[in-house]
Amino acid sequence: MTTNTVSTPLNIGVLGCANIARQFIRDVRPSQLARVTCVASRSADNAQAFARENGVARSLGSYEALLADPAIDAIYLPLPNTMHAEWAIKAAAAGKHILCEKPLALNRAEAQSMFEAARLNGVILLESYPWWFQPQTGALVELLAKGAIGPVRSVQTGFGFTVGNPDTNIRMKPELGGGALLDAGSYTLSFITLVMGCAPSRVTAVASMAASGVDIATMAILEYADGRRAQLSCAMDGAYHRRATIVGANGVIETEYLNHTSAKDGGMHGYMRSSMRLRRGIPQTLSYEEIDTPVGSGFRFAAEAFAKLVREKDFAAAARAAQASLDIAATLDAIARSSKSGAPVTL
Repeated sequence: MTTNTVSTPLNIGVLGCANIARQFIRDVRPSQLARVTCVASRSADNAQAFARENGVARSLGSYEALLADPAIDAIYLPLPNTMHAEWAIKAAAAGKHILCEKPLALNRAEAQSMFEAARLNGVILLESYPWWFQPQTGALVELLAKGAIGPVRSVQTGFGFTVGNPDTNIRMKPELGGGALLDAGSYTLSFITLVMGCAPSRVTAVASMAASGVDIATMAILEYADGRRAQLSCAMDGAYHRRATIVGANGVIETEYLNHTSAKDGGMHGYMRSSMRLRRGIPQTLSYEEIDTPVGSGFRFAAEAFAKLVREKDFAAAARAAQASLDIAATLDAIARSSKSGAPVTL
């Protein structure tokens, strides 16, 4: 593995030729901290064509070849959900740092084994929710830390869309880890976990199932040991929506939490504005303040945050992110079990 310094970008290899990798490669290209230098596929021809189409210098004809390449510092892992654990563990064993697409794993046991492999091999494994790395998210965390709305009482989150090409879409395939909960629900839960700072003590959930066997929509109530509560909604059968409300004892924050943002709707690459507004105080008559923050690609923000963790060997920060990922995985497990049984599940 190469030595990464302040002046040397992190060399990232892409494991697979997923569509999402095209956007990741495009958005990371301007970065001075991270660069995609190689892509691998199980077919050398496919890898070569993908690399040529996306302006990547090198390609390899197997995943194993990428992991064995000494010029690669880290991998970006956009493979189907069912393949995350296997290839993250193999990458860690090969000494590669891993930036893994969400959801990190199918369950908490898989996630735990992935982080254990990273720990044993001295590498960083980071789950990539692009919105987590947006400047808007940093501003949100700062507002909460400064007590802008007082102690948090509840959180409501929703994320949904209409799935395209349902007969062939990976999101509709149970054997590939599809379904609204893992795809969209992981995002809503990542927001709740960021705000609440821990996993809930109990969840109660209901789901509507598609003919293919995946959940097309799921709703859940999350209860916390200290009396706080949250509501989660995710769906693949409705109009696009992605918004959250945080209610505090002394105020409210209403926000979107978009992966990629622009200063104007439909700006660069068609990215949209992401709104966040704050009301300080209890009365209904108080006005909201609009919170403005820098904008850009969440893929680039995530890749650069990842590169900084690796460069600075900030295993403490990586451990904090790992705990959040484990809490998310455990809660997703509980929500899935509750939706199947119709009964509350205690974590």
